[in-house]
Amino acid sequence: MRISGLQKMTLLDYPGKVACTVFFGGCNFRCPYCHNADLVFDSGLEPFIAEEEFFTFLSKRKGFLDGVCITGGEPMLQKDLEAFMGRIKEQGFLVKLDTNGSFPDRLEKILDAKLVDYVAMDIKNSKRKYGMTIGIPKYDTTPIEKSVEILKKSTIPYEFRTTLVREYHDLEDIIHMGTWLAGCRSYHLQTFVDSGNLIGKQELHPFGKEEMEQFANLLKTYTKAIYTRGI
Repeated sequence: MRISGLQKMTLLDYPGKVACTVFFGGCNFRCPYCHNADLVFDSGLEPFIAEEEFFTFLSKRKGFLDGVCITGGEPMLQKDLEAFMGRIKEQGFLVKLDTNGSFPDRLEKILDAKLVDYVAMDIKNSKRKYGMTIGIPKYDTTPIEKSVEILKKSTIPYEFRTTLVREYHDLEDIIHMGTWLAGCRSYHLQTFVDSGNLIGKQELHPFGKEEMEQFANLLKTYTKAIYTRGI
């Protein structure tokens, strides 16, 4: 396992828990508004953290950290992910997985094996604009739809989340996503932030606080547990 980065403590990434965050490089999507191009393209130039080094760190954090957040890039691209997660669980830590939902069969196996305690899945946009939003024209959203249904039927805590960008999302998209995810356990709307290291070259903009709150209120028609981040 090539660990591309480690945040040794976070109070934000795992809701209600003190955690560390492990970053894996590489992603199968090319969202133009993604804030970390280097991590997505996984150039191989960064100094990777050895797996054993990470587990030595983790063993020293027992009693202090509640869990480990696994993110990317897209962590599901790591072939040894299940073994990695299992080892974390064996040490007594909770595991949170961030994913874009493009590997539903593997997600289901991870859930069935009880290797994860919380899942955060990105919903990039309405189905009609998914391909444009992830940088893959004519993308078939079937895997995404399957992952949504897997999580909605599961008993594990999860959240769906969408980063809203003025150039990619409109009111029709918000309504579509609301009906698509209706009745889900938790849905978070996130404000786009330009990190200065975006994948795309066009100038992109966030929605304002008032607009984000209006979108959230609209979505409560479909799902009661609607939250906003970054406003």
